[in-house]
Amino acid sequence: MDTADTTSNRRRASAVGRHDSLAWWERRAEWPLVAMAILFLTAYSVQVLADPGSTMNTVLDVAIFMSWAVFAIDYIVRLAITPDRWSWFWRHLADLAIVVLPMLRPLRLLRLLILITVLQKALGGAIRGRVVIYTAASATLLIYVASLAIYETEGGLPDATITSFGEALWWSMTTVTTVGYGDYAPVTTTGRVIAGLLMLGGISVIGVVTATIASWIVQRVADDDEANAAATSAEIQTLRTEVAELRRDLARHREAAEV
Repeated sequence: MDTADTTSNRRRASAVGRHDSLAWWERRAEWPLVAMAILFLTAYSVQVLADPGSTMNTVLDVAIFMSWAVFAIDYIVRLAITPDRWSWFWRHLADLAIVVLPMLRPLRLLRLLILITVLQKALGGAIRGRVVIYTAASATLLIYVASLAIYETEGGLPDATITSFGEALWWSMTTVTTVGYGDYAPVTTTGRVIAGLLMLGGISVIGVVTATIASWIVQRVADDDEANAAATSAEIQTLRTEVAELRRDLARHREAAEV
């Protein structure tokens, strides 16, 4: 039994140590990931909007590869030090997509998923408590990245309706808000996939905002209930004290009357 208990304690201590190591690594890696995500977004934006020459395009490809390498290293390290690797693996499939998608050249246009996932993961924790800021930042990021992706996909096609970045922005705004005027629409399969992701992203943002507001309302009601309960308890205690003093006064008066 002593040996079994010792082994169990060692395993438990090892799991706690791994959990602490994972938390430490995530804290340390948060801002470097933010920097790499911004580098990724900047390089991608220049590639799509500026139509750079071969030399500059090579430099931008190197910047994108560097940011991807940092994401890959972060994923490998977290997978290695997490206490339950399989559980962590299934709960972080989006992180795996960040690592795998850039290697699959036919799917490179789906970098929409990479940019949104990385930036929201890196920045969301810092502003999630501020509903207005989080909503505005998420919606802006979603619309901008979707516009980049759809413009890169369809901007040069002869039968495309989205032929400029301004039209791509307008299409993204009408799509994410589910208005869908129909004046611009994707004509390729990849464009329709981007449209589907954009719709889901818009619904997700609305869901997060709704859940946050509901949670805030419930918390405020609970705080008010606690405050009212505390006030009621204080009033009851005051009444008890006054009743006790009245009883003592009555007792003294009775004693005085008997004398």
